[in-house]
Amino acid sequence: MTTQTTAAAAYAPGPRTVRAFYQVLVNTAVANVTSSYLWWALTFWAYLETRSVLATSIIGGSYMLLVALLGVVFGVLVDRMKKKVVMLLSSTVTLVTYLLAGALYLSFPESVLVDWGGPWFWLFAGVILIGGVVENLRNIALSTTVTLLVPADRRDRANGLVGAVHGIAFMVTSVFSGLSVGLLGMGWTVVIAIAATAVALTHLLFVPIPERGVVHVEGVVPQTGFRGVIPAVIVVPGLLALILFTTFNNLVGGVFMALMDPYGLELFSVELWGIILGITSFGFIIGGGLVAKFGLGKNPVRTLLIINVAIALLGMTFAIREWWWLYALGLLIFMCLMPIAEASEQTIIQRVVPFATQGRVFGFAASVESAAAPVSAFIVGPLAQFWLIPFMNSEAGQSSLGWLLGPGEARGIALVFVAASAILLIVVLLAFVSAPYRRLSRAYATAPPSLTTEPDGESETEPSEAVGEAGQDLRSAVR
Repeated sequence: MTTQTTAAAAYAPGPRTVRAFYQVLVNTAVANVTSSYLWWALTFWAYLETRSVLATSIIGGSYMLLVALLGVVFGVLVDRMKKKVVMLLSSTVTLVTYLLAGALYLSFPESVLVDWGGPWFWLFAGVILIGGVVENLRNIALSTTVTLLVPADRRDRANGLVGAVHGIAFMVTSVFSGLSVGLLGMGWTVVIAIAATAVALTHLLFVPIPERGVVHVEGVVPQTGFRGVIPAVIVVPGLLALILFTTFNNLVGGVFMALMDPYGLELFSVELWGIILGITSFGFIIGGGLVAKFGLGKNPVRTLLIINVAIALLGMTFAIREWWWLYALGLLIFMCLMPIAEASEQTIIQRVVPFATQGRVFGFAASVESAAAPVSAFIVGPLAQFWLIPFMNSEAGQSSLGWLLGPGEARGIALVFVAASAILLIVVLLAFVSAPYRRLSRAYATAPPSLTTEPDGESETEPSEAVGEAGQDLRSAVR
């Protein structure tokens, strides 16, 4: 067997590396709180100052578009560099962009910055977006760090902890973003984000990630872009279908991304909306905690599809009446389900893709899946603003669909939620009976873990052997 890794992170995960993973997770929580805090604040501030669904959909869609364009690049960087170096790079770039945002805020009156028809609004929003997008570089690195530091039989639970940490970040930032914009204004919000980012970067310098080198597969020339990614994806039966399914799922996600905040801000004040998001984001912690406690079962592929059925049914009901408690309850359940779906996809990839190419596969998945959300966000924003909202506020709209959606000021947004979720339900049910679903389920069941450990810490499967077996398949795919 022809195999080799470089002076590698080729050692079996054990108690010491798991402790290192917990430290990385805490630091990532600090970084995510910071970027989410300013991102949510920007969205709230933009809608309140412009009262334009179109402006917020463009901002949200631009974020996802940048994630899509840079995902493969980020993934290749993660594979080609040590994971701590990647995380330091991400935090440094984020800090620089937030400093630029602060400089812009000080350079112009707020009346100029809030003019979304002018260039300074979009430049201000753009540098904040870049800082948030670069955070995805860290998140891709974190996904591969789970494989690096956590034994194979505990990775689904580790992914659940990742989801719970993201939930804590979401809970904290959604509350404080609304309060910050409402009570302090956008200027002080940017200052707080700069200070918190600097603290996270300093803390990261002292976080250990015991990685001795960078893994690569002998006989496969390191490549950038799609040439190095596609072979790593297609070599796994059914993996491309999984990514395409999640891509379609993100088309529906783009609808929610564009309209969830405007709908909430129609029902609540900005301060109360932030608090509602903070309370309902306990769902992330609940969902992640359930995965951390019970795992994902023997077939995470099946778990992923079941969760998407539940999401579709929820999307068809949580805005069917303009009742604040129904929307808040729906958000809570939705946020319970999301970390389970995310943990399922990550666990599948960590199992069926060799460690040497996981970064680019995670990056490719982020690019392709994220590319769908801007499409729907850019379409649904103008569609809701100029057609559906006026239609549902008219006598004709109320007479034709009032029996389903009831009365209220935001019935056009509710109509979009129902229609998008119904389409998602049909696609998920079709996926259950598809051949790729069966192929990927078999691939997961039979895949040998690339980095495993026995209870006494001895390696059950040598990493060089696992990478070598994967390398043979990958070399065949490249040829």
